[in-house]
Amino acid sequence: MTLSIAVSGATGYAGGEVLRLLAIHPEVRVDTVTAHSSAGMRMGQLAPHLASVAELTVEETTVENLSRADVVFLALPHGASAEVAAQLPESTLVIDAGADHRLDQSRDWSRFYDTEYAGHWPYGLPELILADGTKQRERLRNTRRIAVPGCYPTASILALAPGMQAGLLDPEDVVIVAASGTSGAGKALKPHLLASEAMGSMSPYGVGGVHRHTPEIEQGIRWATEREAQVSFTPTLAPMPRGILATCTAHVAPGVGIEELREAYEGAYGQERYVRMLPEGQWPTTQSVLGSNHAHLQLALDQRSRRAIITAAIDNLAKGTAGGAIQSMNIALGLPEDLGLAQEGLAP
Repeated sequence: MTLSIAVSGATGYAGGEVLRLLAIHPEVRVDTVTAHSSAGMRMGQLAPHLASVAELTVEETTVENLSRADVVFLALPHGASAEVAAQLPESTLVIDAGADHRLDQSRDWSRFYDTEYAGHWPYGLPELILADGTKQRERLRNTRRIAVPGCYPTASILALAPGMQAGLLDPEDVVIVAASGTSGAGKALKPHLLASEAMGSMSPYGVGGVHRHTPEIEQGIRWATEREAQVSFTPTLAPMPRGILATCTAHVAPGVGIEELREAYEGAYGQERYVRMLPEGQWPTTQSVLGSNHAHLQLALDQRSRRAIITAAIDNLAKGTAGGAIQSMNIALGLPEDLGLAQEGLAP
C-alpha cells in the first residue's frame, strides 16, 4: 500500500529537501504540499528542480489539509509546529523537523526559546548509542511522533557519543567549533546571507554559549553517558550552500589511547550504513557527503593536551534534516531503513 505524504513548509530548504529525497522512495506518494506566503502557487514555479511535485499547488498550512495524509512532515519555524501537531490525529505519523519537540527538559527549552514548552518526542537519530549500549532506533519503532534533530547536534552527537558511552571522554569539558553552509539559516532574505556578503568570507555567530543547539548537544551526550555535559559550542558560517564540518574535542580519561578510542567508534558504527569512520589518516570533507544521508568521521588524540579531536562532516539539509527524517520514518513504519536514501555524495 502506498502511503500518502504531506509536507508543510514545502517551499523552504528543509521541506524542499524532504521532497527531493522522497521522489525516489518506492512506498510513498506526495499528495499535499503546504506553506504560507506562497499558497496558491504551483510547486514548479517555486522549486523547478523538484519535477516529481511540479504540478502540485501549494495549499495553506491547516490541520484539515494535513490530516488527509498518512505521514506529515513539519518543516516549520520553532514555535509553529507544536500547535499544528497537537491537532493532528494520533494515528498520523508526524515528523517534526523543527525544534519544538527535541528537548526532554522544559528548563532547557525556556532558557533558549521564547515559546511555551511543547514536550518531548522520540528523537530521530537512529545511530545514537545510548548509555545502556542500545541504539536510538529502538525507540523509533512503531512511534507516531518523531522529533528530527538539529543539523549541528546531528554532527556533534554522532562525533561524541561513542567515546562518551564507553567512558573514554569527559563530558564536563567539551568544546565544539562547527562550520555550516548558508542554507542552515533558512530561505528568508537576510542581508548577511547575500552572496556579496557571505561568499569568500567566514564569520562566527551565536557566540558565547547562546546558540539554541547547545542544550540539544548536551542532551545527546547525557543520553550516551547518564552524566551531565558542559559544552562550549561556537558555530560559524562558511561560504558554501550546504554542509557542516564539526570539530569536537574533549579530555580523555587517564590512560586512554588512540586505539581504545578507535575501537569504541568502530564498535558503535562498524555496522551502520550511514555513519562511517574513515580509514586512519583520511579526514572528512563536506564535499564527500554532499546530497547524501552519510556522516563521515575521523579522530585523533592530542597527547600534549590529552584531548580527543573528533571531526564529523554531514550535509546539513540531508543527514542533518531531511535524510534523518526519512530514515526515522522508515523505522517507525517498519520499512527498510534505506528506502529513499540511496543517493551517494556528489563530487565535484
